[in-house]
Amino acid sequence: MERLTRIEERRIAAFRRAVGAMTPKPVRPGNELVELKSFVYRGHRLSYEVHGKGDRLLVYLHGLLLDANLNRPIAQALAEKGNRVVLLDLLGHGLSDKPAHASEYRMDLYVDQVIALLDHIGAEEAVLGGLSLGANVSLLAAVRDPERVRGLVLEMPVLERAAPSVALTFVPFLLGVHYARLPASWIAGLMRRAPRTRFAPLNSVLNAASLRPEEMVAVLHGILLGPVAPTWEQRRALLVPTIVIGHGADFIHPFSDAASLVHQVPNARLVRARSILELRLRPARLMAEIANLLDVAWGEGDASESMTA
Repeated sequence: MERLTRIEERRIAAFRRAVGAMTPKPVRPGNELVELKSFVYRGHRLSYEVHGKGDRLLVYLHGLLLDANLNRPIAQALAEKGNRVVLLDLLGHGLSDKPAHASEYRMDLYVDQVIALLDHIGAEEAVLGGLSLGANVSLLAAVRDPERVRGLVLEMPVLERAAPSVALTFVPFLLGVHYARLPASWIAGLMRRAPRTRFAPLNSVLNAASLRPEEMVAVLHGILLGPVAPTWEQRRALLVPTIVIGHGADFIHPFSDAASLVHQVPNARLVRARSILELRLRPARLMAEIANLLDVAWGEGDASESMTA
């Protein structure tokens, strides 16, 4: 009888753990709790977090191999201004699932994930934006479903002029990780053990370095499989208020790509960052630009002022 009681206790404990795994858990960014949520997309779990409340929705996406930690300070600051900001970990990133096949990481599937997120949270419209990969996914989503996009915040997009630098950087990196998996695994293991900091963007970088080689290779390979940006004709058809943030010292995100995009998108404005880290280290100036764009996108700001270079 005692044996049966112990078995029952183990079953009850297992049930409680399973229920706990299905319950959104708070994570601690800095000094405040944020509810971590998830939903299922094509059989895979996608993780996201919500900052703020209300109808003024911004979905802001991370860069390649990074995660929601990168943009958490931005989300918190914009939430304090009356916006609801959702940070999504795209498949293969952050706390979302990481299937090992490259075909899961096509850019068009990332667009599907953003639209699936909007459906999941019951949002008809949103402002979309993000850094690098996140900027390109936002552009493609605005082309795919323009009626659901109120505006765009495009931080350092990767377009035609970046192609040679991207190839020279990521193709050797992909091959190196693929053919040197053992040392890459050691490095990733060390990074997983490294203590995280109170500065969320740095944690995002540490999390990227912690990815297992097969996960990293699959994501990089998948990104290279198809188109990464809309055509020029598709860009010219985008009529929503847009800001493009670029800076002049980055060969993967050349300022010339940002400037060219502003000439192609009718209602776009170019904002020059002082460095690649300005929005994370000294955010006040660029945050004011983003906040103004959100006001314009939701019909509460001066569109003529926002679109003036």
